[in-house]
Amino acid sequence: MELDSIECVSSSDGMIDDDEIPLHHPHIIHSQYSSSKTSNNNNINNSSSNNDGIAAIHSTTSVHELLECPVCTNSMYPPIHQCHNGHTICSTCKARAHNRCPTCRQELGDIRCLALEKVAESLELPCKYGSVGCPEIFPYYSKLKHESVCNFRPYSCPYAGSECSVVGDIPCLVSHLRDDHKVDMHSGCTFNHRYVKSNPREVENATWMLTVFNCFGQCFCLHFEAFQLGTAPVYMAFLRFMGDEMEARNYSYSLEVGGNGRKLTWEGTPRSIRDSHRKVRDSHDGLVIQRNMALFFSGGERKELKLRVTGRIWKEQQNLDGGACMPNLCT
Repeated sequence: MELDSIECVSSSDGMIDDDEIPLHHPHIIHSQYSSSKTSNNNNINNSSSNNDGIAAIHSTTSVHELLECPVCTNSMYPPIHQCHNGHTICSTCKARAHNRCPTCRQELGDIRCLALEKVAESLELPCKYGSVGCPEIFPYYSKLKHESVCNFRPYSCPYAGSECSVVGDIPCLVSHLRDDHKVDMHSGCTFNHRYVKSNPREVENATWMLTVFNCFGQCFCLHFEAFQLGTAPVYMAFLRFMGDEMEARNYSYSLEVGGNGRKLTWEGTPRSIRDSHRKVRDSHDGLVIQRNMALFFSGGERKELKLRVTGRIWKEQQNLDGGACMPNLCT
């Protein structure tokens, strides 16, 4: 499927040319020894302004701005580097900037800005996903770790046919799957999926299909694909929930495939799209059909694969009396 219309949210790993480095807010950290030549009288006269400056620096907003890399605008974490003129830069941008200060073009060297690193240790900052609902506040050095697993962080595109780097919330991804990947959208909690392949021995270009189902006010991704397992192809169907893992546990699903008076049935809990498509597939967490069995289900002379996978989704309801989960079947 063509992906020309997709806008990918990604970052460049290449080197940055000196003349192409965008500067946002260049920061200058002056050495504490630069004022050693000033007189005591000047120090006394300027004590009031110094106190004002200290108060400003202790403002979380002001300090947060100081810790913002002037190139990428991300928060700087140790090691924080600076040039001889005091301009700061994060370690990632330093490695991409040909060891030249993007502000003054002087050589960066290996000067650490220890003062700014000390200031960072005393900060507590809100999660960057606070605007979408996260109420948490963390010490500066714990913030990144939390944000990597924050429940409010954006989701990655669940499309498995190509490397798609689009991220967003669930409504955004549903629109993206429909409009950009042309994925089939269905409403209801039961499905009947037919898969036909003229040459079942070819899986070099892993054949896959994705369908999105909307039921119980939630969206689910049904995956069906062929891939090589050892020396023989296998076929696999599994369901992923478009939401977090904890919420996915509220639902169950079943898959069934059969023919010639035989059938295979799978029942389980859908995996969250937080888990990558490959991770779910490689764990075999779904209905796995060996090629010989798939051809047996297909009937005929076994020269063409014809599989029909049926299934349903239901919501588990907590029984308040006994604590057990009762299925809430979709009509």
